Amino acid sequence: MKILAVETCTDACSAAILDGEECRELFELAPRRHTALILPMVDSLLSQAGLVAKGIDAVAFSRGPGAFTGVRIGTAVAQGIALGADIPLIPISTLAALALRASNRCEAEYVSAALDARMGQVYVGLFRRRGNAVTGVCAERVGAPGRILDGPLAEWVAIGSGWDCHGKAMTAATPGRLVRHLVNEHPHAADVARLGAVSFDATGGVPVEEAVPVYLRDLVVGPR
Repeated sequence: MKILAVETCTDACSAAILDGEECRELFELAPRRHTALILPMVDSLLSQAGLVAKGIDAVAFSRGPGAFTGVRIGTAVAQGIALGADIPLIPISTLAALALRASNRCEAEYVSAALDARMGQVYVGLFRRRGNAVTGVCAERVGAPGRILDGPLAEWVAIGSGWDCHGKAMTAATPGRLVRHLVNEHPHAADVARLGAVSFDATGGVPVEEAVPVYLRDLVVGPR
């Protein structure tokens, strides 16, 4: 199985190719440069792997939540590649990709992944490790950092810019549950690819017209 993945939903920009157990990734922390970087990253990875887009089984992409412009860029790029190569798409939650990264780093069963949503809010999700993937314990949501955390009474690891920016309020709202906070971590296309492989094996992906971004709120707050 060969999965191409793109991730552009935060200040980070990355692309990856998962070929069996081997994963190649290009990653750069580059605010507002996603449009210039993502396609050259994809082309470079395909060249390194000796592949063309039509040799890929599916394209996984980080479908949000995240920065509105970044979510749109990644979705459009993935749709364009998939349409041109006539291959399916695999939408993956940005928060789930973060959660998988934390779970792999800490061998954690539960992970709270949160992204700064500006306007004093966070995008947040709680996930549980399931084999090689993570599944949502409760619905992803957006809201004030001290008021939207819920889930089982379990200890968890925290990751993402939401925790970096609003960790004090979020920790106060869930006393005794946070056991570790991974600071300054960003979503990676490699984790999108790994989750994409699990999803593709189960569902076969979706056609281009069904691969849509997820914003969690409708109010666009401007470029990031």
